[in-house]
Amino acid sequence: MAKRRPPVVHGMVVIDKPAGMTSHDVVGKLRKALGERRIGHAGTLDPDATGVLVVGVGRATRLMQWVTGADKDYSCEVVLGLQTSTLDDSGEVLERIDMSSVSIDEGLAVIRDHLLGDIEQVPPMVSALKVDGKRLHEYAREGVEVERKARPVRIDRFDIEQTNQAGVWRMLVTCSSGTYVRSLGDDLGRLLGGAAHIRNLRRHRVGRFSDAMCSTLDSPVLLDEEEMVAHLARVDVDGATAARIAKGAMLASVFGFVGEGPWRVHGPDGALLAVYESSGRVADDGGVLVKPSVVLSVGG
Repeated sequence: MAKRRPPVVHGMVVIDKPAGMTSHDVVGKLRKALGERRIGHAGTLDPDATGVLVVGVGRATRLMQWVTGADKDYSCEVVLGLQTSTLDDSGEVLERIDMSSVSIDEGLAVIRDHLLGDIEQVPPMVSALKVDGKRLHEYAREGVEVERKARPVRIDRFDIEQTNQAGVWRMLVTCSSGTYVRSLGDDLGRLLGGAAHIRNLRRHRVGRFSDAMCSTLDSPVLLDEEEMVAHLARVDVDGATAARIAKGAMLASVFGFVGEGPWRVHGPDGALLAVYESSGRVADDGGVLVKPSVVLSVGG
């Protein structure tokens, strides 16, 4: 078996994902466009959704953990009175309920009382979450429903606004990683005594990456891999310490590791060398020892 060649293209791309494509489809197109096999995305978007998809290229895929867990901004429309099989407008209508008398003030009250802050959410059957090695939406296509455990998520913002269409509100959500926005729309409908689904879902932000920073699949812009961890505290080291880092050495906090971390570490030429985190161990001088989470190398 031929040995896979090491990655030669490194960096990240912030793509404005078009509707009608899976996140995996986007990765496939970028592999061809950039001539690099090692590519992965930091957080799935539904096929019908649009917006920010952060993609790591080459060795930058090893830095995606500091993007995947970031909070996110979304907008969509919630349609009152219709429950669908997918919780969005791509599915089959399962139930129709007259909700013409429901006011937006009632919706805001329900959100304030039940759908803000730390809540628990059951992943929908149409999600990409794996159970026993198989994605939930694969079970759903087979007509099988499996038990799902509720998971804690955080909703920092959940606003609704009137639109020019009766029974349709605009939703604006800021939430933690792992939140299912389509489930928020469904929950809102049920808590109002009826049903609802969402449509026109768009992700506007993932951490520090906004849709204003996006490029398109037709003209992807490769950014420096450092952008993936630019929000972490920076530590600069000399050549001798950089050589130790290349070997995965633990370091003492005296080198400039202040705070709780993690930290991005740069060599004397400014290049990103590694990301370090606290080891929980104490150095001989009484300071904290830090350990490498990821050490980058030329070979990837």
